[in-house]
Amino acid sequence: MIQVAVLNGIRLVIADVDGTLVTADKVLTPRSQAAVRAVVEAGVAFTITSGRPPLGMKALIDELRLRHPIAAFNGGLLVRPDLSVVHEYLVPDQAAKSVIDILETGTLDVWVYTDTGWFVRSRHGPHASREEWTVGFPPTVVTAFEGLLDRVVKIVGVGDDHEAMARCATEVARRLGRHVSAALSQPYYLDVTHPKANNGEVVSVLSALLAIPSAQIATIGDMPNDVLMFQRSGVSIAMGSATSGVQREARFVTTSNAEEGFAAAMERYVLGARIA
Repeated sequence: MIQVAVLNGIRLVIADVDGTLVTADKVLTPRSQAAVRAVVEAGVAFTITSGRPPLGMKALIDELRLRHPIAAFNGGLLVRPDLSVVHEYLVPDQAAKSVIDILETGTLDVWVYTDTGWFVRSRHGPHASREEWTVGFPPTVVTAFEGLLDRVVKIVGVGDDHEAMARCATEVARRLGRHVSAALSQPYYLDVTHPKANNGEVVSVLSALLAIPSAQIATIGDMPNDVLMFQRSGVSIAMGSATSGVQREARFVTTSNAEEGFAAAMERYVLGARIA
């Protein structure tokens, strides 16, 4: 018989999705699913945060039988498991226009997510097909974004030129740092959201909503945008595939998502599992 004991007084786990909870092929492995089940059965709340839209996490919500609020768009929307909105942070419309100008001038493709849809100018731009496969629904092609700017939750700059991505991130921060937050959610995705739509704020909002002190929250992720939630949680875990800079910001480092790093972290750093 396997007995578990919750370590470090943890009462809530918040997990990043892509690069962490699921494999590179966006698969939730049986071991990861079992790890979530073990966490919940031990009396620990579990939820996820992602740059994905709510609908793009629906399959995971159902598969994991999540019961607590879920953070979409890096915290731009907090939704219940039925996808009804609990909390939202929209990008100011003038800031959204300026961000789009910077990204397009920097030769990046631009995606605009509102609270209800995903909009692109090019149906077959870089990574669009992969995103459609990931989120489970297609984008809407538009000739211009102007009519959408009053409901923008996230803008994504997309490209495989890492120098261009870095330049655009720097320029967005320089010109609009008071009005938006810009961070890489993947090496080829620059996510731009409201300043409070970030994973650090996700920890604070969930802490308040669920009446769980941040010291009793564990977070796990792999990208620079996960560092903010590391800084606000009592236990932080970086994936083995994260950069050395991200790993240095975490209390613990697990293996990569290709090596069941999420499940291993739950077993080792959240639950003390032993054979009785």
